[in-house]
Amino acid sequence: MVIEDSVRSEARAGTVERTAEVEVYDFGRSATLSREHTRALELAFETFSRQWSAQLSAKIHVRATIAVEHVGMMTYGEYAESLPTTTTMIVCALPDSEERLIVQLPTSAATAWIVQMVGGRVSAASEERTFTPIEQALIRSLIVDAIDHLTGALDGLLPTGVSFSGIQYSSQFAQVAASGEPVIVARFSMRLAGRTVPTSVMLPASVLAGFTVRPSEDERTAAPARIRRQVDLAPVELALRLAPRAVLPREVLDLSVGDVIAFPHSADRPMTLVVGDQSVATAAVGTAGARLACVVTTIVPDPAFAEEPA
Repeated sequence: MVIEDSVRSEARAGTVERTAEVEVYDFGRSATLSREHTRALELAFETFSRQWSAQLSAKIHVRATIAVEHVGMMTYGEYAESLPTTTTMIVCALPDSEERLIVQLPTSAATAWIVQMVGGRVSAASEERTFTPIEQALIRSLIVDAIDHLTGALDGLLPTGVSFSGIQYSSQFAQVAASGEPVIVARFSMRLAGRTVPTSVMLPASVLAGFTVRPSEDERTAAPARIRRQVDLAPVELALRLAPRAVLPREVLDLSVGDVIAFPHSADRPMTLVVGDQSVATAAVGTAGARLACVVTTIVPDPAFAEEPA
């Protein structure tokens, strides 16, 4: 009781120092990207950003630079809340699925694309408005090419045939997915005509269902050596066995101290050296100092490597 009162008084006085930081774990967001998945996706999105930069620069006749800022997993509700209230969300449909892909960018940046594609000059004032059917067609031509690059960069994660579905302008009212649905979000910084704007790509988390992290060339060449090293260091039990003998259960139940059991193993016949149930050699009984030992006489070939009869 005295110790507890002392600790409480020190805590109230602010003299107890905190030595550990506690991070709150959200059980509603148990799904996260592994380190391997994150790194592989970052490399894929970096490839996509370079291809998208070249494609966009050629289409709008202005140098565009796109860089990956962050790749992670979150819920769709969190993603929608992180976006500006008014923005351009280009929605694309996955074939044979209700899931959607989003390419998001500020409306002013999308307007600049359109103006520069038709040879106009972009004004400094941002224009927050919806697009006409002709402008949507121009945006669609840019996004279709970008999605082709994204499909190739993700190397099979996205199915072929992703199609343009439409454009949403409100991040709060665009019901592209359920609020708690996990999604993969890649955030980019796009530099265009001296101005840098944030851009993002959202993928449904289900694209990771068939995800496999491919080892590098160095890892593939080093794998056999690592496997052999682990096998060499794995402990195994080695046993020396006589030829077995079949007995009846009552003979085993009637055993008592001093009984002699004869085995069908002649005194001059080597015993079998086994690892588990696999015979590896034959050996004769001997001694090594004060301990019993065995001398290997023959090696039993592995049947897995035995030559098949012609």
